[in-house]
Amino acid sequence: MNTAPSAPSLCEVAGGATLYSWGEGAGFPPHCQAAAAYPITPRTETGSVLQPENALLTLRLPGIFYTIQQILINQSVLCEVNDKKHFLVEVKCIDVVQAYINRIKDVNPMINGIVKYRFEAAKKEAYAVDKKLAEKQEDEATLEKKWPFLGVPLTVKEAFQLKGGEGCTLAAACSVIGVGSDIGGSIRMPAFFNGIFGHKPSPGVVPNKGQFPMARGAQELFQCTGPMCHYAEDLAPILRVMAGPGIKKLKLNEKVHLKHLKFYWMEHDGGSYLISKVDQDLIQAQRKVVAHLETTLGVTVQHVKLKQMKYSFQLWVTMMSATGQDGKEPMKFVDLLCDHGKPIKPLWELIKWCLGLSVHTIPSIGLALFEEKLKYNNEKYKKFKAVEESLHKELTEMLGDDGIFLYPSHPTVAPKHHVPLTRPFNFAYTGVFNALGLPVTQCPLGLNSRGLPLGIQVVAGPFNDHLTLAVAQYLEKSFGGWVCPGKF
Repeated sequence: MNTAPSAPSLCEVAGGATLYSWGEGAGFPPHCQAAAAYPITPRTETGSVLQPENALLTLRLPGIFYTIQQILINQSVLCEVNDKKHFLVEVKCIDVVQAYINRIKDVNPMINGIVKYRFEAAKKEAYAVDKKLAEKQEDEATLEKKWPFLGVPLTVKEAFQLKGGEGCTLAAACSVIGVGSDIGGSIRMPAFFNGIFGHKPSPGVVPNKGQFPMARGAQELFQCTGPMCHYAEDLAPILRVMAGPGIKKLKLNEKVHLKHLKFYWMEHDGGSYLISKVDQDLIQAQRKVVAHLETTLGVTVQHVKLKQMKYSFQLWVTMMSATGQDGKEPMKFVDLLCDHGKPIKPLWELIKWCLGLSVHTIPSIGLALFEEKLKYNNEKYKKFKAVEESLHKELTEMLGDDGIFLYPSHPTVAPKHHVPLTRPFNFAYTGVFNALGLPVTQCPLGLNSRGLPLGIQVVAGPFNDHLTLAVAQYLEKSFGGWVCPGKF
């Protein structure tokens, strides 16, 4: 489908996300400035590529089915078939956007993922894309180079400090692709809980401009903006657009031969007393991945025990306690909660919350209460900074430029609402890789017996994102990837 960025479209999602119809124009998020014609493969309900005789009957956008005869012709959808021949089916951007609007209206009352609609603005932007293409002022190759995602709906989480809205919105097929941010797992955890792909790039590749709250000082290096989506094959092209000139730091054009890679795995952090034990479902899923790699690729997946991983939470706190090169302290979360500059008292806000009078959520109040206690003094900082440097050296030397490390995305499958409040440190399974500055891709591995998503983190050495993205595509083909939701 020749579709890509524009000004904001569709809707705002919980966590501050907005669904866009990518096209030309002002107002597009600063970390996604480049966009345009990206081919999306029509698939059947099971995910297989449509055959020519069937493709004219049904076009599949994630979770949405409708007949081609109902779609006005304008944009081209490039479809791959088994004999490597190609054929074109044309779809208007406005029809794609309207399909997602319909999906949002059907699903959002159940998931509450979207908190503010902007459907009319989205449709205006879609019409603008269709008009531009109808004028044919530029040929297909030029459009593809300038705007790789022209007209494709996407969600962008604009209030990045909140979690979950982007993941559930994508998983429920209310959007095609999304933009998230990650300083402790805010891309990977929602992606894992909702059974989709999420990639935390190497630090410094994708600009963080436009985020709120904006990390500063030492933390700015560890905060990463990255893509979230249904299909692993979409991660790399989205990352190219988001990174802009920063993409030169990576090797996305380098072909990856999986059989030539070194593989390592570790089933848990070694037994931190702060963190939940890893669910057996997740351990078994990881072992299936290991067995599959060894059987199909003929590689040896080496089991390792990195003893310092049990200090994952402490290493993340060390990262968050660091001062910038200018000596400035990290921005305090409690300062972000100030009401028009008026300081708040977290303990008083907790009392107000118990009475139903506070405008703040219990997680934000809790973080404000414990913020100072979590910060390390100079002595403790030096102790765990030495641990972080030692673990970073051990991991990067082990991985080199051709190594992959498999590690749980979280110690438990998706928890029920409010349960994470009783397990506040479990995010360390993702947060440790922010502290270590390594690229990570969260990959879905199907569902457990209760219908909850399984997943795994695929980690590589610095700036070797192309390795994790290649392994993600392989695991998707082997284990099915995102599971299209049924009727609610």
